[in-house]
Amino acid sequence: MANFIPYGRQEISPEDLEAVKEVLCSDWLTQGPAVTAFESALKNYGHVNYAVACCNATAALHLACKALGVGPGDCVWTSPNTFTASANCARFCGAEIDFVDIDPDTYNLCVFELEKKLIQAQKNNQLPKVVIPVHFAGQSCDMATIKKLADQYGFKIIEDASHAIGGKYLGQPIGSCSYSDITVFSFHPVKIITTGEGGACLTNNGQLAETMSLLRAHGITRDPAKMLNPCEGAWYYEQVDLGFNYRITDMQCALGVSQIKRLNSYIDKRNEIAEQYQELLKELPLKLPMVKKDCLNAFHLYAIQVLPESGKTRKEVFDYLRANQIGVNVHYIPVHRQPYYENLGFKKGDFPVAEKYYENAISLPMYPGLTQEDLARVASLLEMVFTPETVAL
Repeated sequence: MANFIPYGRQEISPEDLEAVKEVLCSDWLTQGPAVTAFESALKNYGHVNYAVACCNATAALHLACKALGVGPGDCVWTSPNTFTASANCARFCGAEIDFVDIDPDTYNLCVFELEKKLIQAQKNNQLPKVVIPVHFAGQSCDMATIKKLADQYGFKIIEDASHAIGGKYLGQPIGSCSYSDITVFSFHPVKIITTGEGGACLTNNGQLAETMSLLRAHGITRDPAKMLNPCEGAWYYEQVDLGFNYRITDMQCALGVSQIKRLNSYIDKRNEIAEQYQELLKELPLKLPMVKKDCLNAFHLYAIQVLPESGKTRKEVFDYLRANQIGVNVHYIPVHRQPYYENLGFKKGDFPVAEKYYENAISLPMYPGLTQEDLARVASLLEMVFTPETVAL
């Protein structure tokens, strides 16, 4: 039987293993110098003033919302074409959530739909407090336009760049926060670099960074300048806010510091694989990813659509590939179609472009370890599934 090819896979090098081993043999397993080192590496990567590393990107999104003051009575808008965490973070804060439909070519939040929705929301006195554009699959949203709208309508911006570390927009690294208040990254194992689990918030605003750092560790401070009462001694601390245990370990951060050194090579390899897919699949009845000229796509995902004229359904193609040991996936079931959100009043038809994309979408394997043979096998199976005599599962 042929080897199974997953849609995503981490790469752990000898240098990664040595970095983690060094921490394991040290005096610090958590809240130590490796955390500071990883945050410094992220700041240097993003050309940004502050980075706050935490246990995962969901926690990072929650911290970002809390730092921006999201709470009951507020509304947050995001894309329906994303993982549920992009919306859940607002609900964690007691806020309402709404969605903006996607662009049919980039699958990112559509700026024309955003502007239309903002015009109506202003008339109804229901403008969002925060908008969370999601850089789907690793390609930046149209952040310059979103920032222009933010300045006009008075909302804050959290970039959900969980897919996009290493990508660029208008020549700047995604994470520079040139067009946002906070950018969030994910370091889950299928992402571009990994800490096992982990996330981070990047910002140029010192007050936001201070608030997120405080909330990351229970809302507790040991800084006498931030205490409400006189410091009683070196042991003394105060909880000054209701925070969370969202800390990340030194072991995870040591892995992150090691991995980020290979970030550029990973992005180069992912783009090389995308170009090969483009050539191998160009004659098949598929819609392939569109890359904008103002972006360097990080290609966390390589998402295709099965065209209706192919004569095959998405499920038939998906099942055929899975049966032949190709670990394809689907990204994403639109968030508003999840039962929890339908119970809040959302329904089928609310965001038709996202729904249409979902009906036909498949994510092909995409990670630096893919070989020429792997890519040829994926392409050959896709060609076979569209031949008239092939019986889909």
